[in-house]
Amino acid sequence: FKAPSRDHPALYRDLLRTNRVHWIAEEPPAELVRDKMMECHFRFQHQMALVPCVLTLNQDGSVWVTLVKPSRAITPGQFAVFYKGDECLGSGKILRMGPSVYVMQQGKNREEGPKKEEIDKIEPAT
Repeated sequence: FKAPSRDHPALYRDLLRTNRVHWIAEEPPAELVRDKMMECHFRFQHQMALVPCVLTLNQDGSVWVTLVKPSRAITPGQFAVFYKGDECLGSGKILRMGPSVYVMQQGKNREEGPKKEEIDKIEPAT
């Protein structure tokens, strides 16, 4: 998929799933085990700013990561790294992505249906 611009909503996601997380302390944080959810911060590229998120622990040790605000260009295969304050908690490989902001917006606009020029912008005729 090639988006029409660097800031196209199709490049932004606010939900992803990792494989089994490797926790630095060997165990998931107590708060996450107890509540099955925990607020922390996340990044998937070394230089990027930390993004507030909520982790939801799955039975298999993987987590769903819900970002407070959508991030650009998250890709399966990258590593999600989790932080609480300055402390690195652990990381997991990104396996699956939730729907893009673009798809979510389409859901809200479904009543009208996409306009022809929007479709042409996404899939230029060959």
